[in-house]
Amino acid sequence: MAAVITLIGATASGKTDLACALYQRFPLRLISVDSAQIYRGMDIGTAKPSAAFLKQYPHDLIDCCEPEEHYSAARFCQDAHQAIAKAHADGKIPLLVGGTMLYYHALFSGLSDLPPADAQLRAEIMAEMHTRGLPALYADLLAYDPEQANKIAANDTQRIIRFTELFRQTGQPPSALFAQQKQAAPTWNSLHLALLPERHLLHQAIAQRFQTMMAAGFLEEVARLKMRPKLTAEHSSMRSVGYRQLWRHLDGEIDLETAVELSIIATRQLAKRQITWLNNRLKTVLSMHFYDPYQAETPNRVFQQVAQFCKHNEGTFL
Repeated sequence: MAAVITLIGATASGKTDLACALYQRFPLRLISVDSAQIYRGMDIGTAKPSAAFLKQYPHDLIDCCEPEEHYSAARFCQDAHQAIAKAHADGKIPLLVGGTMLYYHALFSGLSDLPPADAQLRAEIMAEMHTRGLPALYADLLAYDPEQANKIAANDTQRIIRFTELFRQTGQPPSALFAQQKQAAPTWNSLHLALLPERHLLHQAIAQRFQTMMAAGFLEEVARLKMRPKLTAEHSSMRSVGYRQLWRHLDGEIDLETAVELSIIATRQLAKRQITWLNNRLKTVLSMHFYDPYQAETPNRVFQQVAQFCKHNEGTFL
């Protein structure tokens, strides 16, 4: 049975550094699981590794598409399956590393057989949102699918647009589509590693990293993206934390200090949601081994577990 390793954790929890240390020691192929690092031109605000770093530690599924494009969990699963198959063909064990929990859930539990995103229909829905307003689209969703509407926030632009799209494509409520038969989940022999830091230490790391991003030119990066004629604040890419707050600053809605403060708060909220996923939904799908990334012994403990897994699956590589 083909082997797969995952390294899952909240933002700013040290996943990349640990993954690269593992890459140096074991026959692995790194595959990114990050819904923001897939976009070209979004480098600083996504904490994307530099070109020089990626040359030393190559990652699949980074810089896959333009920020104007829609990238779904279904497309991730397709791309990830291809990257995993290539790793196995090369005699490597794929190490999936990142914090987009929906992607992990979709990859390992299977996806409902949903129609792909329709760019033209999506553009029409976004235009309608600008004329009628997001509350009107949410009211529509409440009318034709109250079950799904009550699972999301009334200002969740991305999901409201996607659910509207699905309803208009199929004529069925999204909740009915999600309840239909799922595609078969893969049958890999998997080792799932999860980083779960102390909350106050994670909050410190998030604040420090964001200030480092600002010093590295994050605001200028958003300004460059804002100049792209077809890119708007409503695109999924620009809903990423940090980007949407700095976009608001560049629109004159808030001052820079407020944008930075709101970005750090939003990143903490993202981390909280990621940890909730780890402790709840992903636990029902994956058998995970939890580690505190800030404990000095964690790297050695992880190395030992990965070594045992590699030896069991592929022989001794040390």
